[in-house]
Amino acid sequence: MTLIKRNILMNSSTKLINVSSRQLHAFLEIARLQSFAKAAEQVHLSPSGMSMLVKELEEQVGARLFDRTTRSVTLTGAGRRLQPVAERIVAELLALSAVVGGSEAAVRSRLQVAATPMVSASLLPEVIRAFADSHRQVSVDLADVDVSVVRQRVLDGEADIGLGFFVKPAVGLLRQPLCKFRLMRVSPPGADSGGLAPSQPWSSIAGLPLVSLPTDNPIQALIEKHLARLGRAHEERPRMNLIGTIIGMVRAGRGHAIVPSFAMEECLGQGLGVAMLREPVVHLELFVVSRRGAQPKHAALAFARALKEAAARLPG
Repeated sequence: MTLIKRNILMNSSTKLINVSSRQLHAFLEIARLQSFAKAAEQVHLSPSGMSMLVKELEEQVGARLFDRTTRSVTLTGAGRRLQPVAERIVAELLALSAVVGGSEAAVRSRLQVAATPMVSASLLPEVIRAFADSHRQVSVDLADVDVSVVRQRVLDGEADIGLGFFVKPAVGLLRQPLCKFRLMRVSPPGADSGGLAPSQPWSSIAGLPLVSLPTDNPIQALIEKHLARLGRAHEERPRMNLIGTIIGMVRAGRGHAIVPSFAMEECLGQGLGVAMLREPVVHLELFVVSRRGAQPKHAALAFARALKEAAARLPG
């Protein structure tokens, strides 16, 4: 990365500091990989060179940025505060570099995101709006597609990051857990008292008609394992490709359903009965995926951070 100096006015001490893009890039790579050695490989520097860049940056900001042990590297409080600022500055410098180099079309960097439709509808709109406000130089393009298409778009380089319930590791993809959602039972209006009810055991659905996702869907594959305990695995029942369609079928009285709790707001908004399932409590993990070995865009790292913060506010 071209060496570009950037002055930053620190609010806490009103001290003007002078840092380079190389220092910020090194800092972000170490924070991402949690390893000085791995980060050094990514930016083609020796580990000692990476350490020197971080040391220079720490001297500039006047604070230690990493806690290092023989087994882990983690951000300090000062490091966590610096991370979003560094991501924004590096993205701005990359955009500036593109303009100086004559590529005016790259004034706004483009971030391609692929996600399953229900995740796109429930989680991403507000995240994209807030991200656009804080990262005006980045244009986010969202593709709401099936989970198998999410995987393929990331592998083909058509998406920088993907979002989905990848229950099993996928060859060529790097999975990073975003958050967990609990499985819940959704019932037609009038079938229960309506709204959010106390949690119910899995046995409460033993005799209920169900509407499900296809058996090869990763979410349904997990659900079928627990339905097998009730003698209901892979039985004949209506199967829809999208969770949004399942919610519509439940609303129409065509049966009950088992879905992750990220759909709770949508279900309650349509007057459906919702009850978390227990005995056992089952969680489904939502992952951010990227292509293994690819150099991530700093905009993608910043967007993933925004996603994690937003996901923490959802019912789980």
